[in-house]
Amino acid sequence: MSSEDNLLPLIVEPDQLAARLDEPSLLIIDVPARADSHQEGHVPGALFLDHRRLLAGEGEVPNEVPSIEALSQLFSSFGLTRDTHVVAYDDEGGGWAGRLLWTLELIGHTRYSYLNGGLHAWRQDGHPLSTETRAPEPSDYRAEILHPEVAIDRLELEERLGEKGLAIWDARSRAEYDGEKGNNRRLGHIPGAVNMEWTDAMDRERGLRLRDYAELITELETLGLTPDMEVVTHCQSHHRSGFTWLVGRALGFKKIRGYAGSWQEWGNRDDTPIES
Repeated sequence: MSSEDNLLPLIVEPDQLAARLDEPSLLIIDVPARADSHQEGHVPGALFLDHRRLLAGEGEVPNEVPSIEALSQLFSSFGLTRDTHVVAYDDEGGGWAGRLLWTLELIGHTRYSYLNGGLHAWRQDGHPLSTETRAPEPSDYRAEILHPEVAIDRLELEERLGEKGLAIWDARSRAEYDGEKGNNRRLGHIPGAVNMEWTDAMDRERGLRLRDYAELITELETLGLTPDMEVVTHCQSHHRSGFTWLVGRALGFKKIRGYAGSWQEWGNRDDTPIES
C-alpha cells in the first residue's frame, strides 16, 4: 500500500486515529478553546496550539489571517513538513480545529484530517488521555498562500452580494443574526445571508461529532445552501465558521470559502450594507 493510499480521510473517527497514534508522519494538534484543557488530558502525542496564533492579533481586524512570516514561524515551530499529515481537534466540537485546517488549506497543505467530535468523542469512546507535554521537533516550513480561493475578503463579498449561485452561511447565534445581540457598532447580518448556528451541525448524543450527512444536506438545502453553489461562511471572527467551513468540505460543497474578517469587520464599519 502506498503512503497515498494510506492517508487518513478528512473526517477521522477516534478508533481510526487510536490505531495509528505511533505513525511518525502524523502530527496531532490540539487547539482547545480553554487553555487548561490540554494539561488536563489530551490525545497521546498531541501538541498544544494556542488558538490565538491562528489570528493576526492586531490591526483593525485582529481576526484576519496572520502574516506569511507568522505562519511560517508557527508551522516551523510545530515541525510541519510537506509530508506531514495533520490531525486537528479541539475541546468544543470543531471551531478552532476547523480554523486551523482552513489555514492549512489556504497555504496549500492539504494533508489534514479532523478528529470527529474532538476531545468529547475521544473520551466518550473510552480512549486514553495523556497529560505529558510533548515538545515538537522544529522544521523549516515556508508558508505561501497557495489556495487564496478558500478565503474571501470584504470587498469581493460586498461587490458580489445578490449574485446568483453565491450564498452566505452565517454560523452565529440566531440572536446575533437577528441583530438582538452583539458587541459591534452595528448589529444584524449581511444581506441575503442565511443562518444555521455552528452547534446545530453537531450531534450532542455522539460526542459532538458531525451530524448525519444526509440530514445536514437536507437542512442546508432548505436554507438555500446546496453543494454546487459557492458558499461563503462567517461568524464573528471566523472561529465558529471554521467548523461550518469544515462541515461544507465534509458534505462535498465544491466551493466553500471562509470570510476571516467576519462580523468583527463587517459590523464595525459604517459603509457595509446590513439587514436585521
